Amino acid sequence: MSRAAITFRNGRIFDGTQLVDGHAARFEDGQIAFLGPQAEAPRTGQDVDLGGDILFPGYVDLQVNGGDGILFNADPSVETLRRMARAHRGLGVTALLPTLITDTAEITRAAIAATRAAIAERVPGIVGLHLEGPHLSVARKGAHDAALIRPMEAGDVQMLLEAAQALPVLKITVAPESVTEDQVRALARTGVLVSLGHSDAGFETCQRYFAAGARCVTHLFNAMSQLGNREPGLVGAALASGGVSAGLIADAVHVHPATMRAAWQAKTGPGRIFLVSDAMAVAGSDAVEFELGGRLIRRRNGILTLADGTLAGADLDLTTAVRTMVQSVGLPPGDALRAATRTPADLIGLGYGFGPLSGAVRIANDLSRLVPVGSEAALPDAGGDIEADRSAS
Repeated sequence: MSRAAITFRNGRIFDGTQLVDGHAARFEDGQIAFLGPQAEAPRTGQDVDLGGDILFPGYVDLQVNGGDGILFNADPSVETLRRMARAHRGLGVTALLPTLITDTAEITRAAIAATRAAIAERVPGIVGLHLEGPHLSVARKGAHDAALIRPMEAGDVQMLLEAAQALPVLKITVAPESVTEDQVRALARTGVLVSLGHSDAGFETCQRYFAAGARCVTHLFNAMSQLGNREPGLVGAALASGGVSAGLIADAVHVHPATMRAAWQAKTGPGRIFLVSDAMAVAGSDAVEFELGGRLIRRRNGILTLADGTLAGADLDLTTAVRTMVQSVGLPPGDALRAATRTPADLIGLGYGFGPLSGAVRIANDLSRLVPVGSEAALPDAGGDIEADRSAS
C-alpha cells in the first residue's frame, strides 16, 4: 500500500537539541519517518521547499492563563481548555500547562477536575496543570487577589497529593511565606513540580526550600525579592542553584534585555532558564480587555495592566519571546528555541521530538512569524502532539 509522503527540504531543522542546516524531515501518513541529512532523504512523494525557514516540533509553554478571549479562572472547564489549546496551537504551542491564578478552593478543585477530564479526552496540547497560588506572599502578590492569598493547610496538601496522582504533570507556584519546608518535601516526594514565586523571601530561606524539593522558579525577576548587594533574594538563589530551573517572560517589558542577558550568563547549571508566555485571555484573539476576579485588565501596546498600572500577565507569544532572546538579548537561535521547547519539556518529564505532522511548526528564518505546516499535502491528522511521560520525570 502506498503511503502519502511529504519531505521538507532546504531549511533548518531544530529537533530540540540543535539547529542544523542541510537536513530534511519526511512524514509518511502524517508520521515522522526520516530526520537526517538532506541527501539521504527519499525522493518519492511531495517535496516542500522551506526556503531557509526553520521546522521544529513545537513550543512547550508551562504558564498559560488563558486564550481565545477567555481566562481559565473565569470558566475552569474542558471547553475552556479546548479553546485555550486551540488558540495556542495557532501560536505554535504543541504542549502547555493551563495555569490557574490564585482563586477559591472551589475554583481550584474545578480546575483540577477539568484538567483531568481534558487529559482523559485527549484534548491536544493539554499535558498537565499549573496552580499559581493561592499560597503566595501578599507583599509580592502582583495581579493576584490579596484577599484570596492564604497559608497552605493540611486539606490543601491532601488535595494536591491526590491531584498529583491523577495528573501527568502538576506544577504549583508557592512562596515560603505561606508553605512549610515539610509541605514542600511531601509534595515534591509525590512528583509535584514545586516552583517558588510571588515571594519576598531571602536567599538563605529560598536555598532551604530548594533543598526541601522545590526545583523551579516562576517568572524570574517578577514578583519576587531581587538580587541585592547584601541580600541576593530569590533571584540570586535561583541563579546560584544548579538544581533549579527558572521561567522567564521575555517580552522586554517584564524584564529588560540587559537583565535577561546577565541572568542567562550567570545561571548555574544543570538547571536552565526557560521561556514562558504567561499568556492571558487575549492570546490568539483581538480582545482589548478582560476581567480577572472582577478587576478590568486592559491590553495596550503589547502590555496588560490593571487600572493602577500593575502588570497582569503578558501579551506575549513564544515566537516573540524567542525573537527577543535572539535580537535583543543576543542568544544564538538554537539556544533561544531550546529555551522554549526542550528545556521546559525536560523539566516536566515530557518526551520532546518530532511526532505527527500535525504537531510540526514552521517559523520564518528571521523569527518574524509562523508559517502554516501541513497544508501543502492532503495527509491525515494523526491526532495529538506531544504526550507526557511521567517515567522521565
